[in-house]
Amino acid sequence: MRLILLGPPGAGKGTQAQRLVEKHGIPQLSTGDMLRAAVQAGTEVGKRAKAVMDAGELVSDAIVNAIVAERIDQPDCAKGFILDGYPRTLVQADAVEQMLSDRSQGLDAVIELVVDDKALVGRIVKRANEAQAAGQPVRKDDNPTVFEERLREYYKKTSPLIGYYYAKGKLRSVDGMADIDAVTEQIEAVLRDATRGI
Repeated sequence: MRLILLGPPGAGKGTQAQRLVEKHGIPQLSTGDMLRAAVQAGTEVGKRAKAVMDAGELVSDAIVNAIVAERIDQPDCAKGFILDGYPRTLVQADAVEQMLSDRSQGLDAVIELVVDDKALVGRIVKRANEAQAAGQPVRKDDNPTVFEERLREYYKKTSPLIGYYYAKGKLRSVDGMADIDAVTEQIEAVLRDATRGI
């Protein structure tokens, strides 16, 4: 089962990905984790990424794509995987299509968590207030100004993927504003349909 989770920051992708990992026994692949692992393992592409990061620059699409391609060849991905936070752009989406095609594989579904932006900002403010009240540090991402900037970035670069996957007949939307268990059930319904070939 090969899945992509789409949705703006704060939509609950991480929470749902963890539930999918536990239920289906497939790994969640996040680009940050994959980059760190490749650098730590000292793979060829990891060395290239380290040199770029040490220079304080952003890792290129080519390097990120190579790291993902390397990662999906690992034994734990044999049954499938969940891509979380990747692809972020149309260029990366084309790369995913190519790397799966090269392996005679395809995506089973692209699941979009549909959310209300204003409510998301409210969620973030609430989370920050709760952390402060509990005497815990507030996550940098829980600053409303920082969060709104990340939202803008998402709509500029990543939201075009919604149309891209819709055109391929892969996009399935779920109500990301429902409670966590209801979102999980919607995702499971999508997966049942996908495995039946609906």
